[in-house]
Amino acid sequence: MYQLYYSPSTASLAVHWMLIEIGAPFELVLTDIATGANRTPDYLKLNPSGVVPTLIVDGAPVLESAAILMLLAERHADKGLAPAAGTPERAAYFQWMVYLANALLPSFRAWYYPHEPAGEANAEAAQAAARARVEAVWDRVDAQLAAKGPYMLGERLSAVDFLATMLMRWSRNLPRQATAWPNIARYLARMRAMPSLREVHAREGLTDWIDG
Repeated sequence: MYQLYYSPSTASLAVHWMLIEIGAPFELVLTDIATGANRTPDYLKLNPSGVVPTLIVDGAPVLESAAILMLLAERHADKGLAPAAGTPERAAYFQWMVYLANALLPSFRAWYYPHEPAGEANAEAAQAAARARVEAVWDRVDAQLAAKGPYMLGERLSAVDFLATMLMRWSRNLPRQATAWPNIARYLARMRAMPSLREVHAREGLTDWIDG
């Protein structure tokens, strides 16, 4: 039994979604960032950064959404959500997981909280730079889907798709959503039809974005 500390519509969504998709037993522990539940002493003992998600695996906390997704894919190898070791797709799998996490997670943070990297006086410039970085990633992802689709690594769903789709969802409040790129739009039509993605939206009480 896993325990997932989560807050709706945050980086925990991809982990929550994968747990549903693989059919693993898990318990949800609401850690609402809107009320500061992620900053309590008890939670900070589990996750010193005070962010979500945290997944309890065999009694120990595992942090960072991309790392958790990769761990779950490995622990549930029968679900086929990570290419096997030694295959050509394995390198692409590691590359895309690290690239999406490194390129997009900080950029979205800078877009939604532009005062953090640059101060209030430079918030507008920080937000513009963050938007440019996000859109550059969508250019690259759109080209990948054109060349390798229908999923990020080709013919099979992988952990990369859980991370990519969640991050595409985060673009819904930017001037250009990810769906402005044609191959991404086709990709998201496929992903939004997945029962597990629709289920995680229902469980977290989210009604925006999922229907386009």
